[in-house]
Amino acid sequence: MPLGYFSLILHAHLPFVRHPEYPSFLEEDWLYEAITEVYLPLIFIFQTLHESGVKPRLAMNVSPPLCEMLADEMLQTRYTRHLENLLELAQKELHRTQSESQDFYDVAKMYVDNLSASLDLWNNRYKRNLITAFRELQDEGVIEIITCCATHGFMPLISTQEARRAQVQIAVANYKKHFHRQPRGIWLAECAYEPGVEDLLKDAGIEYFISDTHAILYGDPRPRYGVHAPVVTPNGTAVFARDVETSQQVWSAEIGYPGNDLYREFYRDIGWDAPLDYIRPYLDDDANRKHLGLKYHRITGRDVPQNLKQPYIPSLARDKAAENASHFIGERIKQAHKLRETFEGHPPLVVSPYDAELYGHWWFEGPQFIDFFFKKIHFDQDEIQCITPGDFLDSGLPIQVQQPTASSWGEAGYYKVWINEGNSWMYPHQHDAERRMTEYANIRGPVKSPGSKSRRGTELGLGTGAWD
Repeated sequence: MPLGYFSLILHAHLPFVRHPEYPSFLEEDWLYEAITEVYLPLIFIFQTLHESGVKPRLAMNVSPPLCEMLADEMLQTRYTRHLENLLELAQKELHRTQSESQDFYDVAKMYVDNLSASLDLWNNRYKRNLITAFRELQDEGVIEIITCCATHGFMPLISTQEARRAQVQIAVANYKKHFHRQPRGIWLAECAYEPGVEDLLKDAGIEYFISDTHAILYGDPRPRYGVHAPVVTPNGTAVFARDVETSQQVWSAEIGYPGNDLYREFYRDIGWDAPLDYIRPYLDDDANRKHLGLKYHRITGRDVPQNLKQPYIPSLARDKAAENASHFIGERIKQAHKLRETFEGHPPLVVSPYDAELYGHWWFEGPQFIDFFFKKIHFDQDEIQCITPGDFLDSGLPIQVQQPTASSWGEAGYYKVWINEGNSWMYPHQHDAERRMTEYANIRGPVKSPGSKSRRGTELGLGTGAWD
């Protein structure tokens, strides 16, 4: 038995955006940026680690809206065009910086190399379908994929039981459609929980969910091992809660790794810096400036104005990512020693859930950090073992029975980010839409989509009518 366990959990979700009525649409860029900077790099890293004998065991949620976008042929085609255009711009920039601005040549070459590799992976290795790539990683035992609420609905603020049930049942059906198996776990949107949600999960065959720290820490009875062990609710559904220390090391604006001076500055982008005529072919039809993804500066310092940011140096940033990964592992070993002593020999589990888009989009070096982390965990130490929540449940370690308390991972651990004096006006409209959707499903009766069997709304939790 190792000194302690570590579970990295990534939450991959984007709002559903698809606009065939326009030749291009700004919000679709959210998806394209995430594919280029997050999903493609992570898939490649996980597969490469696996092929080299390093098992990067972690859990990852791919939400139903994201699954549908990644599997959509129109969006796949548009992304291909987006990536080809960005590579063309990067190649122009490589020639420009070579002759005009040597300070930025290395980073321009990095973009050409990265984008060329991405285009090759996208077209040839993954055949433009990242769902297949994720599914293969799970089938090979590299990652454990879990699901999320169907529309990323904030469960405690959904007013009807039918709508809540639909969030879970449709999520499970969507998961089976794309990953060809039953999901073991679910990431409740915003880690938002209130007592009773677990009954909907159990009815759908869900074994566990991810919660915020508060859910277990203030549950009843007091948790024997704090948040460093899962609990099971009275109905048998397991709960894995977020560890605060690891969250701060990555998320915190003051002490988090992504704020290091050597890392890439997110807000300085060629889409705003370059002459408009030069970048016009790479903008939307309205020719409005926007982020294009080629960023040449480093953070430099928290209080340094954007116009004084220094050139980004890829090799220095990569070295810093390796250093941060080593530090993170060292802190986990210290944490495990302290917790195991406190728990009188019981091995602690540290659960670290993050938005997947942090790794690569907001923190450009995030995928490198993950790559170094799993390599160093594998080769440089033997005290911490990386596992998934499903692995822990399969281990046979005893789990305390507890009733968790209402919570979310928003500010202060409760719901005020999602319902407050600034946004409470919208909930009567949302709740009316929930009731109307249930009525609509009841009226329609059974429906049959092309190539599928009839499915009633009752099967997916909407009521007595149809839903497909």
